Amino acid sequence: MRNAVTEVPAAASAQALAHFRAQFEFETDCWDVHAALAAGEPGFVLIDARGPEAFAAGHVPGAVNLPHRKLIASKLAGYPPQTLFVVYCAGPHCNGAARAAVRLAELQRPVKLMSGGVTGWLDEGFALARAADAAA
Repeated sequence: MRNAVTEVPAAASAQALAHFRAQFEFETDCWDVHAALAAGEPGFVLIDARGPEAFAAGHVPGAVNLPHRKLIASKLAGYPPQTLFVVYCAGPHCNGAARAAVRLAELQRPVKLMSGGVTGWLDEGFALARAADAAA
């Protein structure tokens, strides 16, 4: 049957393998980030690339708020050059995480994007932290 899905043939297995393996060099998911954070020493810094108001309203526990427009070398100076940064924003409808990833790559910093952002985090059933939680 010919339709929009089958009209273009699937890539050869070797091409598909290379493509999908490469995705893990650029992205991670909420479940894996949660598991790494729960383990205590995740091996990355989690950056919430949204604005301060959105961060205060609810963010992934352990995340640092660094809006993508504010990502400059001086803000990263306290992190060793090999530090992996994982960035997220509101969710699939938001490109703030991609903008942050571009900026970090321009600054020669290792970076991955957490697919799904806050929306994905909540979809997995994980809780958000709020600014008031930190003050308590």
